[in-house]
Amino acid sequence: MVVIRAVLADITTLDVDAIVNGANDQLAPGGGVCGAIHRAAGPELAEACAALGPCPVGEARVTPGFNLPARLVIHAVGPRWLGGDQGEPEQLASAYRSAFRLAQESRVRSVAFPAISAGIFGYPLHPATAIAVRVTREVAPASGLEEVIFVCFSEDVLAAYRHEGVTA
Repeated sequence: MVVIRAVLADITTLDVDAIVNGANDQLAPGGGVCGAIHRAAGPELAEACAALGPCPVGEARVTPGFNLPARLVIHAVGPRWLGGDQGEPEQLASAYRSAFRLAQESRVRSVAFPAISAGIFGYPLHPATAIAVRVTREVAPASGLEEVIFVCFSEDVLAAYRHEGVTA
């Protein structure tokens, strides 16, 4: 049985098999969580990403974690919020499913997710976390994962996951 929980933490410090980067479609260092992951992993991460990019919205790619405690980084490209009628919910769900598929293929036992697209991409927090939790509950039990952690950068984000029934 997979344990699903939410924590207030810095995703770059977690000792898990893989962390997920809410990446841009070029897989380039950016702002927010993506920038923090690139800074913590070191310049090798940008080099590895450059060899894999671009990555379409709704898909994911995997690289080593380099200087991170996590051995892998799964780069999931979520959508930018354009009002909700441009396929954003389906694209966000696809980004999570793609990340879970890569975690399973990589034999990951523990994975940490940020709130993909809910930061600088402008996706409204509560719909974004609802999609994340729904997809996780659908696919994680068959993925071989033992633990899924939603890593929150603020109390508001943590409260959104708790509203979806995810405990600490």
